[in-house]
Amino acid sequence: MLKREKKEPSFGDIKAFLGEGTEFKGILSFEGAVRIDGKLEGEIISKDLLIVGETGVVNAEIDVGRMVNSGKVRGHISAQEKIEILPTGRVEGHLRTPSLILMEGGKLNGTCEMGPPPSAEADSSIALQAPSRKD
Repeated sequence: MLKREKKEPSFGDIKAFLGEGTEFKGILSFEGAVRIDGKLEGEIISKDLLIVGETGVVNAEIDVGRMVNSGKVRGHISAQEKIEILPTGRVEGHLRTPSLILMEGGKLNGTCEMGPPPSAEADSSIALQAPSRKD
């Protein structure tokens, strides 16, 4: 008789998972990748990857390295590298990112600023300013 082993689903390098039916209010700060399939309200801070699954609903101020969205996201979203909105993804709010991928079927209702991350922009403006003279 063969005995089948039950395998856990593989999430690759995902460090945390907020599952469907779960609600969280507050500040989420993390390293590595995090996937949200439940509801989150508050603030999200990371230099790494945020994944919002199809059942994910996020209402937050978001500052991450990268975001991949196939759920519903509302708020101010800043990504240092890239924002991807997949075919089932819905985003409402203000985006700031150097790279935006909006796949066919994905929806963006709001504004988008594309350019270097705010810290890089601040560094370049400092370099362009002439030193002040005191007489």
